[in-house]
Amino acid sequence: MPGIMQTYNRYPVSFVSGQGSYLEDENGRQYLDALSGIAVCGLGHANPAVAKAIESQASTLLHTSNLYGIPLQEALAERLCAVSGMDSVFFCNSGAESNEAALKLARRFGNEKGIENPAVITMEGSFHGRTLGTLAATGNTKIQAGFEPLLDGFVPVPYDDVGAVEALASKENSVVAILVEPILGEGGVRIPSEDYLSRLREISDSFKWLLMLDEVQTGNGRTGKYFAFQHTSIQPDVVTTAKGLANGVPIGACLARGEAASTLVPGTHATTFGGNPLACAAAIATFDQLTDGVIDQAAETGARILSGLKASLQGSNKVKDIRGKGMMVAVELYESCTELVLEAMERGLLINVAADSVIRLLPPLNLSAEDADKVVQIVTGLVLERM
Repeated sequence: MPGIMQTYNRYPVSFVSGQGSYLEDENGRQYLDALSGIAVCGLGHANPAVAKAIESQASTLLHTSNLYGIPLQEALAERLCAVSGMDSVFFCNSGAESNEAALKLARRFGNEKGIENPAVITMEGSFHGRTLGTLAATGNTKIQAGFEPLLDGFVPVPYDDVGAVEALASKENSVVAILVEPILGEGGVRIPSEDYLSRLREISDSFKWLLMLDEVQTGNGRTGKYFAFQHTSIQPDVVTTAKGLANGVPIGACLARGEAASTLVPGTHATTFGGNPLACAAAIATFDQLTDGVIDQAAETGARILSGLKASLQGSNKVKDIRGKGMMVAVELYESCTELVLEAMERGLLINVAADSVIRLLPPLNLSAEDADKVVQIVTGLVLERM
């Protein structure tokens, strides 16, 4: 029979409604959502202001085209540039598309400087998307398998290893940019050394490379700052984001500054749906709430979850590490724990397991303290009760 292409191993539940930090399935059972659609619904479900913005815009104007001016797109770009210190924005529809824009920007940047076969340094364990370009940039051979030949022009190095980047810099003349996640998301919520980004910035400045940050998952308040790079003093040349930008309405953005901001010109890159009035209206409503106290709340509640987990799991011989920044929290076990996703679901909690052995928590940024404690309680039980 005709149906959906089987590209997902779906869990045995279907959600029909949501409210705040909770989802409800077809049978009326509620679940505390500690995944947020994989870091998408930062304001929770059925957010009133976002819903109102969508309703109003849907009854006014859904789509024209980027052939014409889009005032809401300009208003969103102004907000994003102001909060990030960047100069311009290209809007698209997803994280993969925002990273594709960054990769094209880097290629053109290199070609304009007369560099033959420009290359981008990427990180082992990274995830940048599943298009052919972003798949090649991704540092995960498992998801690349079966899609060879991969696009060339990428030079992988170990994550959080500045020495490996310095070694490349001394012998690789074709490099034009570094593409890096401030925190590895799909790679297991790996948080690098405090000086990692600043040292990459120094190397990029020395060799006139672009420093491009993939903030698809870490952006839009997820780590307790609007962008994760703002925990440091550096300024990147390119930043990509998507996921939490419009609380569930598909939109992505590639931000750039300085020379990078003028690299893509008419005819070099485009999109049909990117930054249309509906998506931008939802994103503006989301942005305005995030920057009106929600991000600060995320920093506080994330710290509460992290400290709660450390206290309750202290001394457990099953736990390898507990780490996090803002509402991006991980409990790494010594063994594979993929079965815990279903076990958590049975207890009314939605979680994710990344890198096979890392419980990944990505709750709504406005999660209440009471629900934060509930997350800690259930996760602690899941870990300590393992055979």
